[in-house]
Amino acid sequence: QVQLVESGGGLVQAGESLRLSCAASGSTRSISAMGWYRQVPGKQRELVAVSSSGGSTNYAHSVKGRFTIARDNAKNKVYLQMNSLKPEDTAVYYCAAEQVGYSRPTWGQGTQVTVSS
Repeated sequence: QVQLVESGGGLVQAGESLRLSCAASGSTRSISAMGWYRQVPGKQRELVAVSSSGGSTNYAHSVKGRFTIARDNAKNKVYLQMNSLKPEDTAVYYCAAEQVGYSRPTWGQGTQVTVSS
């Protein structure tokens, strides 16, 4: 099994930047895709960005051009660079990893991102 720990959340003003980090440990060789999701109270968790094992990336329409996902496979880390943050980006951000042989992704504990206007 894999364990994920996020860091880097915080409170920023609109227009500022944050970088989230997610460190994976455990059975990291089984990891295929890694990604970031976010959730606000009362709403479903939504995909923000994902990086496949082959290096392709996909982004939610709302963050395209502002957020960048990057993986460092040597360090078993994935990052989310968030620029030009907006109040509507406020959410708890979760790191997720898909593993070969597992039907469900593994989740981190989440990190709060708050963007004030």
